[in-house]
Amino acid sequence: QVQLVESGGGLVQAGGSLRLSCAASGRTFSSYHMGWFRQALGKEREFVAVISRSGLSTSYADSVKGRFTISRDNAKNTVYLQMNSLKPEDTAVYYCNADRDYVNYIIRGQRGQSDYWGQGTQVTVSS
Repeated sequence: QVQLVESGGGLVQAGGSLRLSCAASGRTFSSYHMGWFRQALGKEREFVAVISRSGLSTSYADSVKGRFTISRDNAKNTVYLQMNSLKPEDTAVYYCNADRDYVNYIIRGQRGQSDYWGQGTQVTVSS
């Protein structure tokens, strides 16, 4: 079992920055690819970013490419999402998740089939 706890959300003005953290319990953190999805009010869950087990491979949604950076520290069982140049359309609940399947990570996440999910953290960007 892996438990994921997100932190770092909050209210920020457009153009500002936030850093989300996701702390994982258990000793198998490095076995999982880790990533972030988000869900705005009234919209479907949307892929944001993913990082491979080793941290050597990352992928981003086009909407956040160049503004967000995902990273992980396997020694601390933590994955991070640095969000810069935030826009009002980034407003959403951000969910951390873990999955052993990197190739199908996005589709599995969109279907709610990822191995583990956190409870989410609210990010609100004011204009």
